[in-house]
Amino acid sequence: MSFYVTTPIYYVNAQPHLGHAYTTIAADVIARHMRLRQEDVFFLTGTDEHGEPVADAAHALGLEPKELADRNAERFKALMPQLDISNDFFIRTSDPEHELKVQEVLQRVYDNGYVHKGVYEGWYCPRCADFKVENEILEGNLCPIHEIPLTRESEENWFFRLSTFQEPLERLYREQPDFVMPPARYNEARAFITAGLQDVSLSRANLRWGVTVPWDESQVFYVWFDALLNYYTALSYARPGEDLTDQYWPPQYHIIGKDILKFHTVYWPALLMAAELPLPEHVFVHGFLLGADGRKMSKSLGNVLDPFEVIEQYGTDALRFYLMRDVPFGNDGAVGMDSVRTRYDSELANEFGNLASRTLAMVGRYRGGVVPAVDRDPALDAELEGLPQEVAALMDRAEVTEALEHIWRRVRRLNRYVEEQAPWQLARDPANADKLDQVLASLIEGVRTVNTMLEPYMPGATAKLRVALGAPGSTVSALEPLFPKRS
Repeated sequence: MSFYVTTPIYYVNAQPHLGHAYTTIAADVIARHMRLRQEDVFFLTGTDEHGEPVADAAHALGLEPKELADRNAERFKALMPQLDISNDFFIRTSDPEHELKVQEVLQRVYDNGYVHKGVYEGWYCPRCADFKVENEILEGNLCPIHEIPLTRESEENWFFRLSTFQEPLERLYREQPDFVMPPARYNEARAFITAGLQDVSLSRANLRWGVTVPWDESQVFYVWFDALLNYYTALSYARPGEDLTDQYWPPQYHIIGKDILKFHTVYWPALLMAAELPLPEHVFVHGFLLGADGRKMSKSLGNVLDPFEVIEQYGTDALRFYLMRDVPFGNDGAVGMDSVRTRYDSELANEFGNLASRTLAMVGRYRGGVVPAVDRDPALDAELEGLPQEVAALMDRAEVTEALEHIWRRVRRLNRYVEEQAPWQLARDPANADKLDQVLASLIEGVRTVNTMLEPYMPGATAKLRVALGAPGSTVSALEPLFPKRS
């Protein structure tokens, strides 16, 4: 079966940061897990390059928007291998193929009667590129996301008839309660809809950095409508000479942060309905990563966790593991370098790394690296055999943190098994040779099982361990510490 997972595309008005890493790693874990299950996976990420925020940032640097987009898009592309991301395509909304497809889809929306002309006046956040309705505005007339003053703007442009989709969206939420996940975000999105939908601006009259409106070349599409279509447009040209749309559309999972919930859970499904396109199965909305002090991360507060610093000190696998482990995926939660260090030392080095190293070392020391071909301990096997099914059920609901917890319980169980059976004591008495064979064979198979389940989270370390374990029935080899102790 095909499986399509997407991240939001990231604004190129600034460089990559922890939030971008968090969302992309989560989607990558899901994609890698599905590949383990032999699914036909397509994983998309990329950059959002049009609109006022990018144009303003470029002009502030004395650049043209395309120059800034080219510069920062390369930084986001370079981030992918640094994070060990396995995306199948990286879309840029300045791709000419994307722009043409956007015009085609939105022309269809226009032809279907869901566009009209009007005058919009309202409070606007240039960093969100979004007009705010009254119940979204903070005291002091501030943006609820960026906490900067809103500006009053008025212009004649084209509108999308969002209000027409009030009842269809209510029906969608009523009939598919897992369309938005987790439940708290579903409730938030549904409340926005039930409060009453108003038509929204589809184009901008005073901006040139965007996709030209085909029926009115004096305007460009409002950046969000250009961006929201990338998940669809990418499939038409991601693989040269092929159109993958029929193979992968619609997505099974779209992963986003809660700051862009309204666009992806209200505007996007309405837009797809207007274009007569199938809807994604699930939009999973994760929370914010906060500073260790519990406040929203800010360079001015000095509470930012720098993903590149984590990678430099502890490695990419440690960053991936930590972000999926420390804060339940979907919730807000505090992160910081101290807790990275604690997880690294206590779990990666002491529990998983030590389990792998000493298991292989004992097979090498006591059996010359040859795994005994004997029946394994049935009690331990019983505790491990249901793990793949447990993890698959959780991953089907994008519960990546809970799935990792289930795997880690088995890591800890294997460590306890080592202490309970004490192979070093069994090895002292030749009469215990059969028991030692069973213990070593059971440990090797247990390590192999948890290592496979951990591959989506830590592809680098698990690949090294997989090589050391060899194929079942083969000789194992020595292993350098997967997670060396840091001073």
